[in-house]
Amino acid sequence: MTSTVELPVWLLIIIIAFAFIMVLDRFLIPSVRWFFRRKVNKVINNVNDKLSIGIRSFQLTRKQTLVERLVFDEQVFKAIREYAKENDMPMEVAQEKAYEYAKEIVPKFNAYMYFKFGHWLSKTITRLIYRMKVGFYDEGELKSIDPKSSVVFVMNHRSNMDYVVVSFLVMNRTALSYAVGEWARVWPLAPLIRSMGAFFVRRNSNNPLYRKVLERYVHYSTRAGVSQAVYPEGGLSKDGILKTPKLGFIDYLLRDFNPEKDRDIVFIPVGLNYDRVIEDRSLERSRHKDLPKQSKWFVFKTSCNFLLKTLFMARKERWKRFGYAGVNFAKPVSAKEYFAGLDRPLSQMDKSARIKKVKAFSEGLMLDIAKVVPVLPVALVASVIKEYQFKSMSRSELLNACCDKIQRLKALGAPVKINDEVFDGILTKTLDLLVGRELLIQKNELICLTENSQPIISYYANSLSQWENDSEPKL
Repeated sequence: MTSTVELPVWLLIIIIAFAFIMVLDRFLIPSVRWFFRRKVNKVINNVNDKLSIGIRSFQLTRKQTLVERLVFDEQVFKAIREYAKENDMPMEVAQEKAYEYAKEIVPKFNAYMYFKFGHWLSKTITRLIYRMKVGFYDEGELKSIDPKSSVVFVMNHRSNMDYVVVSFLVMNRTALSYAVGEWARVWPLAPLIRSMGAFFVRRNSNNPLYRKVLERYVHYSTRAGVSQAVYPEGGLSKDGILKTPKLGFIDYLLRDFNPEKDRDIVFIPVGLNYDRVIEDRSLERSRHKDLPKQSKWFVFKTSCNFLLKTLFMARKERWKRFGYAGVNFAKPVSAKEYFAGLDRPLSQMDKSARIKKVKAFSEGLMLDIAKVVPVLPVALVASVIKEYQFKSMSRSELLNACCDKIQRLKALGAPVKINDEVFDGILTKTLDLLVGRELLIQKNELICLTENSQPIISYYANSLSQWENDSEPKL
């Protein structure tokens, strides 16, 4: 019993390593988990007392549990069988694919990250770049929404800053879950975005198994009351014009909706606009398929250069460069009230009849969005320049034309918070912004477009194209 046993050094190292891991697993790691779980629970309790719509238990459920619920969902299991049959593969292989899709889609919400780090990050970035203009056109109904409802913010998609701006504005009301495109599936963005409650979506996937897994995830989260943010256009507007809505995601939300049994789904139309969209030149370039695609190194280098310049720019100078960001909230639309008069629920309709109803509902939401897209100074000046066919104008001509446009927009009920009586000073700042970006130039007492700036001016003018011909917005 007391004899000496000789061991190779490598084996001794392995034994010590395993012993260390066992000590961690049995004693230290549970304590660390308990410490962090206590911190998270404290944040959740404090936040829930302040939120209009509290954090749902669905959001706090372990990711693995949600993944397994999706994979063994009755409709997903049926889709797995059909997929295996169509592709002549074993059921186990098809089920593994469904499992991978579910892992890819389901987020890993972390309340501490969302309300501590996320709040700080969205507030810092938003205030770093823009001056905010927020309006409410809901006649006070936003505050009276039933806390048990599923709330869906439906927005036009102008910029990737939309995610940051809207999250910042509703942070004290609810925790938003976004559908994020594949562009963000890179480290370290992916784990950060998942922890903020967002889920990744393959925008143009026609894989029926993937679509079914996504549909059922949206179904479960909506029925659980998770607040979501949706872009009906499906992607960024490359020309600035509001696009007709794509029905996929809204159909997922409403497909199995029964007004008599299910909790209400309340849609809140949100209109966004910016004096400067950070990606405007990239969006314009992407419209020309003949141009060579920029390398990842070029994109990375340009983004870092932009970030560094912005960080070291004085606040007053930043606001001159970027101007306002405008967000308007329209009157909420209750799905329960909208679909109450149907002879049968959407879930009992055939596909063509259901799609027809969902299409009419989605187009109505897009019209509500169109009516509240903010009229900001750059969009106003750009729309006047476009109306005058991009010809050179004196400052007084441009001022008079803008004041006339303000009056016409107000008469139509557009959300204009610009006073034509003080527009002279606003025009000076707007022209400084556009001249600083080398989109306009002032020479011989005339305001002229610079070379190749017409597409960018048109892009900003198109954000008000729904009010063209002095008529009510139409899709």
